Amino acid sequence: MQDGAGENGTPMVFEGPLLIVGGGEVDPGMLAALAKQAAGLVGADRGGDILMAAGLVPDAVIGDMDSVSDRTRFPAETRILALSEQDTTDFEKCLYSTRAPVTLALGMTGGRFDHTLAALHAVARHAAERRIILIDGYDLALGVSGSIRFEIDVGARVSVYPLGRTRFARSLGLRYGLDGLELVQGKTIGTSNRAEAREVCIEVDSAGDDPWLLILERDNLKSFI
Repeated sequence: MQDGAGENGTPMVFEGPLLIVGGGEVDPGMLAALAKQAAGLVGADRGGDILMAAGLVPDAVIGDMDSVSDRTRFPAETRILALSEQDTTDFEKCLYSTRAPVTLALGMTGGRFDHTLAALHAVARHAAERRIILIDGYDLALGVSGSIRFEIDVGARVSVYPLGRTRFARSLGLRYGLDGLELVQGKTIGTSNRAEAREVCIEVDSAGDDPWLLILERDNLKSFI
């Protein structure tokens, strides 16, 4: 076990996809499928219990440990990072304590609405430095900082949601173009667009704009990991 590390400590580094599991709603089938693709498993506080209940051994359990049933239940190879600071959520503690090329987050949405908002807040804060994908029973929400190009089935739903203020220069492959459109949280959003081509390109006007969410059906996850 280890107490501390903190935001300025040495992060755990994973060479492949990292799966962070929270204490929210977790589909057992999705958890099992994602775990097979992950290079690392991390429980955000009670998420460690969820991993163990699914027969999975977490590489680490990170958080303030106010919801973990029993720290001693985890095997010796599981690193326990008990971080007492209360300026961030357990999910964000996991983010600043790890590094990975792509981070999949399950159990961060659904259930308590304030937890969902807190997860979006964490994505907004960290999207510029790492690729984070929130996953629930229906959708995935990828935090994007800047522009993106991806492949998707024609006719698939494509939603674009601002996490602040983002100005879009142009888009290709969408039914409703984003050319010159400024999306602002609380003012203008871009839900329920549709793909009209296999390849979709969305370009922002300035790399300094706030991050935004690309929301797709979760079956499209393979395109991003």
